[in-house]
Amino acid sequence: MNFDKELDARGLNCPLPILRAKKSLAELQSGQVLRIIATDPGSVKDFAAFAKQTGNELLASAEKDKEFEFFMKRK
Repeated sequence: MNFDKELDARGLNCPLPILRAKKSLAELQSGQVLRIIATDPGSVKDFAAFAKQTGNELLASAEKDKEFEFFMKRK
């Protein structure tokens, strides 16, 4: 999937991945996509809730080798 910016949140625990994603999304234009890589298992439900609360769209999420990848589109 294409993305405009990447955020490496590996090794960070809740709420830091969400806070960093919020900051990174604020730097993007509407419609641009942020790729986030995290290692916190709680980030799966955190990013789903974050998307609902903020109106940003969670395009995809996947897990591979205990790393979680998310693609969020800025509203």
